[in-house]
Amino acid sequence: MPRLALYTFGVLKSPLADPAPLTRELHESGEAIYRKISGYPGYLAHAEAADGARGTHFDLDWGAWGEFAVPTWYGKGRTVETTALATTLSLWTDLRPAFDAIYTGLHREALNRRYDWFERSEHPNHAFWWVSDGVIPTWQDGVSRLEHLHDHGSTPHAFTFSHSFAPEGTPTRIKDIGPQSDQVR
Repeated sequence: MPRLALYTFGVLKSPLADPAPLTRELHESGEAIYRKISGYPGYLAHAEAADGARGTHFDLDWGAWGEFAVPTWYGKGRTVETTALATTLSLWTDLRPAFDAIYTGLHREALNRRYDWFERSEHPNHAFWWVSDGVIPTWQDGVSRLEHLHDHGSTPHAFTFSHSFAPEGTPTRIKDIGPQSDQVR
């Protein structure tokens, strides 16, 4: 059964190492958000550095998720002091569970504050695509799908929630688009 891959990417207003309260607040909220999302029905896995290593995204061993990569438009640093990005790569059972997890609870609260932390961009900030059962998407897969989405719009190769496709490539729509619950979970 196909699984849904999701790549997200955003450029931060300041480096992760910045001690400013807003940067620290975003960084510290990430663990709680991941914990909530990882328990959500339909969530399968997300890219984590091997052995829980710490460092810059660029220096870590990501195991089966492949070598870390970023879109061509990312022009900020790549060192501990200068890296200014937030990115995820995850697997889901389907669009509906991913939508509900992203647009409810702690993650929704964070989305409501995204412009406090992230630069505005003409580039998309997420891309979905379907992978075969047993396939682990790589960071490079995510980058290429996001860049494809930017260049060509939503297609079966890379798409968004609002212009989505079923595994066989036909256009689809999430029934009653919007979270099933506005309750904070």
